[in-house]
Amino acid sequence: MVIFGGGTGNPYFSTDTAAALRAMEIDADVLIKATKVDGVYDSDPLTNPKAVRFDHLTYIETINRRLEVMDSTAISLCMDNNLPILVLNLWSRDILRKALFGEKVGTLVTA
Repeated sequence: MVIFGGGTGNPYFSTDTAAALRAMEIDADVLIKATKVDGVYDSDPLTNPKAVRFDHLTYIETINRRLEVMDSTAISLCMDNNLPILVLNLWSRDILRKALFGEKVGTLVTA
């Protein structure tokens, strides 16, 4: 497992885009987007108690629904390179171990 932190140092490139670029460069199997929520929702679960969480989405669904998973450049890079994105809550106990051992956690974004 490789963990990167930081950006590219270039204007107009978000940390999401940097993560996608680095993941492609090292031929990663999956890009894990570790955040403060346990997956991708149809709206902000911190402000909308009725927000619905997705277990799986396609890249196109994510872009078309304008879900705020990652910026569209990062999602497009992953889509063009068929790199799955796993969105999970970094602060959830043992979540990375569960993800690495193949347990279903968070939201998976694929083709």
